[in-house]
Amino acid sequence: MLRGLWKLTWLELKIFAREPLGLIGTLLIPPLSVVVLGRIFGRIPSASPRLSSFVTVDLPVFAAVFTALNAVQSLVTIVSIYREGGILKRLRATPLRPQTILSAQVLVKLILTAATLALTVLAGRNVLRISIDLHLISFAAALLFSTLSILSIGFLLASLVPTARFAQPVASLVLYPMLFLSGLFFPVDGLPAGLQIVARVIPLRYAVSLLKGIWVGEAWLAHAGDVAALVTVAVVFAGLSARVFRWE
Repeated sequence: MLRGLWKLTWLELKIFAREPLGLIGTLLIPPLSVVVLGRIFGRIPSASPRLSSFVTVDLPVFAAVFTALNAVQSLVTIVSIYREGGILKRLRATPLRPQTILSAQVLVKLILTAATLALTVLAGRNVLRISIDLHLISFAAALLFSTLSILSIGFLLASLVPTARFAQPVASLVLYPMLFLSGLFFPVDGLPAGLQIVARVIPLRYAVSLLKGIWVGEAWLAHAGDVAALVTVAVVFAGLSARVFRWE
């Protein structure tokens, strides 16, 4: 099983690498956003504490969250294309187990997420000269954990999207509005009461809280609630996906 998983994962990575635009967009947009926005705001004289916090905390976390959302959107698109093209049906007819086939897609997204994080950190250190006092392994673990949780939503979306043509627009419509209610750009407590209720059930809010905390050096135990919420999201959406996932 592990050998088949690795071979399929390696094959999917090579297929993904054959699409230059997708590869460039996945690996380079988050680091570039850190470099460009960091240079713009970093040049402002007498920056306020809030602006300084944006450059050193919010911007890197935004790049990490954007990376995770890109992974989910890519998953929805690829699974939809594979289903419509009959590739999923043919893969299921092979000796590989269904769990192995879907796990390969997850591993590809996690590997690309880790690679993007590495490039983003290098950009922040070597280009912006940002002093990053954090445990990178812990932050990488938080990002991969958050991505894994949100990928479960991607599988559900991929199951419900009628055709590959609508996969990317539907995924964008569902995923990216979560950014504005995640607490990344402004506090959730400052939102109207109705939006606060919505924000508190959005998985991305807990991912942002966890990533921010780990980035500034807080312990995982301090974010036990965020971890529990993300685990719940993964379990619930994985269960729903298992019920409605379509191979053809």
